[in-house]
Amino acid sequence: MIAANVDVALLVAALNNDLNPRRLERYLVAARDSGASPVIVLTKTDLCADPAAATLLVAAIAGSAPIVTLSALTGDGLGELGAWLKPGATAVLLGSSGAGKSTLLNALAGRALMSTGAIRESDDRGRHTTTHRELFRLPGGALVIDTPGMRELGLLADDAALDASFEDVVTLMGNCRFNNCSHANEPGCAVLAALQGGGISHERWQAYLKLGRELAFAARREDVSAEAANRARWKKVHKAQRAKYQHRKRNEER
Repeated sequence: MIAANVDVALLVAALNNDLNPRRLERYLVAARDSGASPVIVLTKTDLCADPAAATLLVAAIAGSAPIVTLSALTGDGLGELGAWLKPGATAVLLGSSGAGKSTLLNALAGRALMSTGAIRESDDRGRHTTTHRELFRLPGGALVIDTPGMRELGLLADDAALDASFEDVVTLMGNCRFNNCSHANEPGCAVLAALQGGGISHERWQAYLKLGRELAFAARREDVSAEAANRARWKKVHKAQRAKYQHRKRNEER
């Protein structure tokens, strides 16, 4: 639990060497599952040699989520957030340390509300400066919650939130020749064709599989009967594999 009664989730990522699309995918799933409207905020355009190229990289995984690029230091692009920071609306700033959440909050407020710190020059990663969550009212009437940088974000979401964040992948899966395609080696697999042809990156596909496994594990952990069924299934699989191995070993000894 990070925050409650939130209208907008501002997913903050810095346009430096720490920009991580896989991390943003995780935040997008969590935000969509919460019911908040996700908005990707790419900060520190003043430190990026090619903000347009970086924005295209993020756009490939954003889906329907809007993207705002800005510099809290210069104020460039800051006004674009006004579309979501309306009087009475509540937004939460989410992102890793060094993404510029507190700096952005201070820029929006027009004064220093939270302490900020410099990133490490060696790897562009942030240091933990904000250590608590706090709700602030902006001059225009919007409410913003600043949060500490999160090194990891565990997911408790449903499949709908995952599919909404990976619409490109879900569309491909629906184009496979067979309804029960495992996307491993079947003929007519649209996913394999896209991976081979560059229509989708291997990183994107692996991210979808990884998050899907994580959500399935979380669901089984909450559902005792489902977890028991899963253990029984794998116990049967392992038993069959042992029997197969022992049978082959006996034949070899003969």
